[in-house]
Amino acid sequence: PSPPQPAMKYPFITVDAFATQVFEGNPAGVMLLPAPETLSPAVMQKVAGEVNLSETAFLEPMGEWEYRIRWFTPAVEVDLCGHATLGAARALQEWGKLKVGEEVLLHTLKSGDLRVKCTDGGLEMNFPVEAPEPVDPIPGLPEALRLDPGQITGYYKNRMDIFVETAAEVVESVAPDFLKLGAIQTRGIVVTAKSTGEGKLAGVDFISRFFGPSAGIDEDPVTGSAHCGLAPFWSSRLGRPELVAFQLSTRGGRVVTRLEGDRVVLAGQGLVVIEGMFAVPDAA
Repeated sequence: PSPPQPAMKYPFITVDAFATQVFEGNPAGVMLLPAPETLSPAVMQKVAGEVNLSETAFLEPMGEWEYRIRWFTPAVEVDLCGHATLGAARALQEWGKLKVGEEVLLHTLKSGDLRVKCTDGGLEMNFPVEAPEPVDPIPGLPEALRLDPGQITGYYKNRMDIFVETAAEVVESVAPDFLKLGAIQTRGIVVTAKSTGEGKLAGVDFISRFFGPSAGIDEDPVTGSAHCGLAPFWSSRLGRPELVAFQLSTRGGRVVTRLEGDRVVLAGQGLVVIEGMFAVPDAA
């Protein structure tokens, strides 16, 4: 066998984001790098493929409580990712770099500056509002979702995703054809409805599911960034700035949303499930 390649080791944590117990929420990988430009985007993409979670976040320190953040799925870099941002802040807590009452500033390439505050109750992320606008019915989308066109009450879009409004029972049962869905040019398709408020949805205002086969994710367990669109969408309908959301994936996860002007605060908790060092070969 060939000798092992020399490698640099970087702190790495996996966090179950938007979870109150293990095996819930959305797992995210988080790597802490020592300085900007330590790894090329191509190597970051390889790391994300190796980790093989819906998103892996990379943090590059820019100053005290200040980092640049980038997010990669196993297939592509994305403009914005909520659950991996929450995961990144939770990882910073675990590494002793963020304490209750403190706030971290995260610089992004395409979504401006984000802030995450550490509170007694969890983490609060301050993101831009990405309100979806009504669009004409999208050809092929009902078939790709395996729905009758009559089951869809509205089509909407923001710069990232397509939003489909329907009934609560449809959100729960929808079973897309992912091959057809992946042919539609968008980061993801969000299927959403007003909550019934019954059973496990007691106290929940709206529900959703997120499908992103074109980004390498058939169904995302909990999608923080989708709530940048869902929060203004449902706040305008329900007449309240603060709402409770639940994403009805197999793992499931709860997100509290609060509109503040052109910003939306997304609140949730995260649990560290794996901690260690990630060895990146020098020749990568």
